[in-house]
Amino acid sequence: MAELLYRLGFGSSRRPWTVIGSWLVVLALAIGGFLAFGGTLTNSITIPGTPTSQVTDRLQEEFPEAANGAGTVVFRTDDGSELTAEQEQQVSDLLTEVEGIEGVDSTLDPFATEEQKANGAQELEDGRAELEDGRQQLQDGQAQLDQAVAQAEDAQAQLDSGVEQLEAGQAQLDEARAQAEAAGSPAAMMAQLEQQQAALDAQRQQLEAAQAQLDEGNAQIESNQATLDSSAAELKDGETELAQGEQMLALTEDYSTVSEDGTTAIGSVTFTAPMLEIDQAVKDEVVATLTDASIGGVEVLPANDLSQAIPSIVGPAEVVGLVIAAVVLFIMLGTFVAAGLPILTALIGVGIGAAGTLAFSGLIDMLSVTPVLGLMLGLAVGIDYALFIINRHRRQLKDGVPLHESIGLAVGTSGNAVVFAGLTVVIALAALNVTGIPFLGLMGTVGAVCVALAVLIAISMLPALLGLAGHRVLSKKERAAADALTAAADSTGKHAAAPHEVEAGQPAARPAPKPMSNLRAVLTSVVSIAVLAVIAIPFFSMRLGLPDGASEPVESASYQAYQAIGESFGEGRNAPLVVTVDLPEGLSDAEITDEQIAVAQQLRDVEDVTAVVPAAVSEDNGMAMFQVIPTEGANAVSTEELVHTLRATDLSDAGVQATDLAVAGSTSGFIDVAEKLAAALPLYLGVVVGLSLIIMIVVFRSLLVPLVATGGFILSAFASMGGVVAIYQWGWLAPIFQVHNPAPILAFLPTILVGVLFGLAMDYQLFVSSGMREAYAHGSPAKVAVQQGLHAGRSVVIAAAIIMISVFGGFVFSESAMIQPIGFGLAFGVLVDAFIVRLLLVPSLMHLFGDAAWWLPKWLDRILPNVDVEGASLERSHGYSDPELAGTEPGAEPDRADTVRV
Repeated sequence: MAELLYRLGFGSSRRPWTVIGSWLVVLALAIGGFLAFGGTLTNSITIPGTPTSQVTDRLQEEFPEAANGAGTVVFRTDDGSELTAEQEQQVSDLLTEVEGIEGVDSTLDPFATEEQKANGAQELEDGRAELEDGRQQLQDGQAQLDQAVAQAEDAQAQLDSGVEQLEAGQAQLDEARAQAEAAGSPAAMMAQLEQQQAALDAQRQQLEAAQAQLDEGNAQIESNQATLDSSAAELKDGETELAQGEQMLALTEDYSTVSEDGTTAIGSVTFTAPMLEIDQAVKDEVVATLTDASIGGVEVLPANDLSQAIPSIVGPAEVVGLVIAAVVLFIMLGTFVAAGLPILTALIGVGIGAAGTLAFSGLIDMLSVTPVLGLMLGLAVGIDYALFIINRHRRQLKDGVPLHESIGLAVGTSGNAVVFAGLTVVIALAALNVTGIPFLGLMGTVGAVCVALAVLIAISMLPALLGLAGHRVLSKKERAAADALTAAADSTGKHAAAPHEVEAGQPAARPAPKPMSNLRAVLTSVVSIAVLAVIAIPFFSMRLGLPDGASEPVESASYQAYQAIGESFGEGRNAPLVVTVDLPEGLSDAEITDEQIAVAQQLRDVEDVTAVVPAAVSEDNGMAMFQVIPTEGANAVSTEELVHTLRATDLSDAGVQATDLAVAGSTSGFIDVAEKLAAALPLYLGVVVGLSLIIMIVVFRSLLVPLVATGGFILSAFASMGGVVAIYQWGWLAPIFQVHNPAPILAFLPTILVGVLFGLAMDYQLFVSSGMREAYAHGSPAKVAVQQGLHAGRSVVIAAAIIMISVFGGFVFSESAMIQPIGFGLAFGVLVDAFIVRLLLVPSLMHLFGDAAWWLPKWLDRILPNVDVEGASLERSHGYSDPELAGTEPGAEPDRADTVRV
């Protein structure tokens, strides 16, 4: 590998414009891809397969309109006075104007909503009065009907009595007729009997007519009774509907769109498509229409879901960090040319990485923080990797090595270490895909690509630029000294680096640094571990979450809208939950309403629930949806517990027929994402620690060095997360870091920190321990080799760490609540890892271990690949050795370079 890199560096320096032109073409293609295919970034974090995601998928099937994006807008008076009728009308007109924007489906007028609610309450009150009147009329009608029935019964009794008397008279007449006929009575008597019969017949006709009239009256009474019974049924149905309406009103009593004091109102805007599919221009037009409106005495505040801006990739704070890095480079390298090259190559690398990443944003959903993470890492490692190579190149030039030979050697030695260091970072970031979380895997992939680009540019484009820069990477004084060495070499015909060469087995004349004392090593180790442990204490109280409107900048409309809603309507109004239940088949409309009320009342009785609003029933009557307002905000412990309580609620306990209660919405989504990421962290940490051990064993051919390196990484990772918790969750030093709302830690931050810090920690471990290994391999005693390697590498490691801290630190003051803690965590992690772990703890432990630090079982030594990470074989083949590492004290052990593979 070292020889291959030497040829690459040497060839690039001899053909600089070919290499530079090729990279510029790649940059142009990346920018062209972004301009042609770039899409919209998002701040919405989702993970497939979570309970919220599953419910959301069902909601989109059952309630297609619910899938459309929606945003909130707050209207608040400037002076805290009640909104006037004129202001209310202007607000309504403004929402009507917004509704006319193409891409907007509808708007919700808060005053119209409250008016409808008031009208509904009045209608219920009027309906109750009408029901009372109807009930009284029904009672009066029933009484009259009962009286008519009694009268009819009396008439029937009288009629029945008349019939009986008629029948008795008929019987007497028939008997008299029979007797008369038997006795042969005269015709006069028979005529008299006939007259009596005619009178009876007439009386019978009168009775029959009266019966018919009475039957008609009874029929009318039955008809009237049926009418009264129907009215009674209608009255009962009306009472049921009225009772349901009153229960519904009671449920929504605590849910309003206008505050109780009348100073604040909440409107909403619903789009024609899901939020991710809405063109940013549409959202911008909506926000512009709202914010540009002139309503005297009223603030118009689009909430986070409408006005949350995608953070810019580079801001003023990031530029300041880059300037600090440039200053450090100038101090370290001494010339503007040398200081400018790392920044130039890093910018080209991140330009390709960022533009290439954004080119894919039109094809896949991409978090806004994804390209920023790539930029952050690309800048930091790009500058550092270039620094390592340039520093080695400058040292060689000062030793009189010819220009192109020096470039090739620098790339073959330090560039070889850069390749392995970059590989560790790439592997750590790419391993984020093992978490099974798509957006996190994408972030890791983008970061890995940007780091890989930084490595490729450092070993190809940087040598080309160094070839063009020539000896201008040295100061005038350094160039003069180098020219003198070159002249001396030309006169003797020997290689310029000859004064530093030693024959195999012979000690060098350069005195080695004095090793530290054992007492100092013990104290340094104990104090370092203790400091890291104390810093890590806050980690054990870490809570995970996602930023909401309260995390936005104080001056932003999103933050002010969030605060206004919390103050006027309660914190829970900023964190609504969507609850669904499955309804049984075959229910009538009234039974469905009863189920809605029963479920809503049970939800309302759950602790930490402020209001429950029955929202909708699916078209097939199979699912009912409710909006539940918790007592506190999305990141509150009580809200997290409420989500779990609701999911564990058994509706059958209250005799409700509905089943399968589920919870969705952005708030439960936050909670599910945080829990999913927390569950993935141990797996990822195990993968990273395992990789750390394997890579370090291969690179350093030792068992103890990997254990020390990995243990140090774990300490620095926990310490960095402890620092993040102390500032962003506990609120320590909040004003300094512009933390106005301490909250749970960004859910994916620990995983990102572990991945990135692992790679960077291994970088520093490699550049410090490889020097120790090289000195030990050249014959220095183990404890002396520790100091030699530390002295040779600490200046460049310190400079590299300061550069990384500066670059990462610039993102601490970003406008994005997601980016700020990432920037701080990485900057603080590099600080503790480089200055406490790699420059204090590791050398102390290595000193205490002595020769045992480099022990490796022979069987393992035979099967491990030979990774010449320091490029020692390349140095020997080209007749050059780094004078800072090749020398030993007189009387030291012979050179181990031929006996120990490095």
